[in-house]
Formats: sequence, C-alpha cells, structure tokens
Amino acid sequence: MTFSVTGRCARTGQLGVAITTSSIAVGSRCPWVRAGVGAVATQNVTMPSIGNDVLTWIAGGDDAQTALNSVMDREPHPDYRQVAVVDHRGNTALFSGPKSLGIHADAVGDGVIAAGNLLASDKLPQVMVDHFEDNAHAPLAERLLSTLEAGLGKGGGEAGPVHSAALLVADQQSWPLVDLRVDWSESCPVAALRAIWTDYEPQMNDYITRALNPDAAPSYGVPGDE
Repeated sequence: MTFSVTGRCARTGQLGVAITTSSIAVGSRCPWVRAGVGAVATQNVTMPSIGNDVLTWIAGGDDAQTALNSVMDREPHPDYRQVAVVDHRGNTALFSGPKSLGIHADAVGDGVIAAGNLLASDKLPQVMVDHFEDNAHAPLAERLLSTLEAGLGKGGGEAGPVHSAALLVADQQSWPLVDLRVDWSESCPVAALRAIWTDYEPQMNDYITRALNPDAAPSYGVPGDE
C-alpha cells in the first residue's frame, strides 16, 4: 500500500526518493540513496536489503537495469517485490512482481520513476512523472515532495489512508543531504512531511557547513553553542 517517486536532478546530480504508505515508518525500510551512485525505492512486501544491494552493484559499474537484474535474479521471493531504480546517469529500471498488491502501476520519465501498489487509480504514476518533469527548475527535495503531493491530490493516491512518509536525498557527501520522516500520522503524513521540510530547508546547508567546517558554522543559540 505504497506509492513513491524516485528521481535524479540533471543540474546537480542529486538523487532521491519521496514515498508514502499506509503502514508505519516507511522511511526505515523503503527509500535508499547513495551520492554519485543512485536512488532506489523498494516496496510492496518489502525486502529492505534490495535497495542497498542494487546501489552496490551500480557503484561497481553496472547501470540501473543490470544492477536490478543482478539483485532480483538472486532474490528468493521476487514475486512479492516492487523496486524502482534511478542511477547517477539518469538510467531507470523497474521490477514489479506478479504478487504486487491490488492495482499496481508505474510510469517512467527522464531520470524519474513513479510506482505504487494498492492504488485508487492506475493513472497515479503518470500524474507524478508529469509533475516531476514539469518542475525541473525546483531543487530536487522540493520537486520530489511536491510530486508526492500531486500523487496524493490529482493522482487519487492509495485505495485507503496513508500513515507514514519519507523524503531522502543524496548530494555530494556520504550521508544524505535530506533525511526526513513521518513515522506515523492519523491524518496526513505527507502534509506533516511538508511542514518538516518547510522548517528544515532554511537550515539544510548549515548542517553541511557544521560537518565540514565547524569554525564557519552558524550558532543556533542552544546552551554551549555561541
């Protein structure tokens, strides 16, 4: 019971995933990114290791499709898996097993894949891809999040309520530039994720500065931080 968008920014090389689902803590299992390598959403009946394994194959020199094939050929329960991959060159790959739940669909664009299961409409992924491509000017994190919002709104979303959401973006460092999660919401986790992103975005680059050049880092006025 999930839908996601996995994409690359052609201007910056950033890679990311935005995802929402009806179950708890989707951000702990389903989105995977690695700077300069790729982004993966592994969903439906999730095997979290698929995401990391695909990224390792890409890091070793494979493109998105070859890496995904290598992992799924070794996966003992492929019928249950739905996996979307975008690599650092913008190549895409998708696997949807025959036991993907309910109405399941996907759409592919330029450096982007939208995919879902237990959907209210099989048109949702194309709505998301169209939105992503129409907003190429936006920073990737904003572009992914607004694409998720478009899926929830214009695309019709899931065939039931969603309860968790996540936004994960890799830039240049070995850790994510953005790693935001709503692990449970009784109302709308995507709206809650939007609120977190609104607060986080103005501080985002400061945390990179704090990591790489602490002497130049701004103070946030907490005790001991002057």
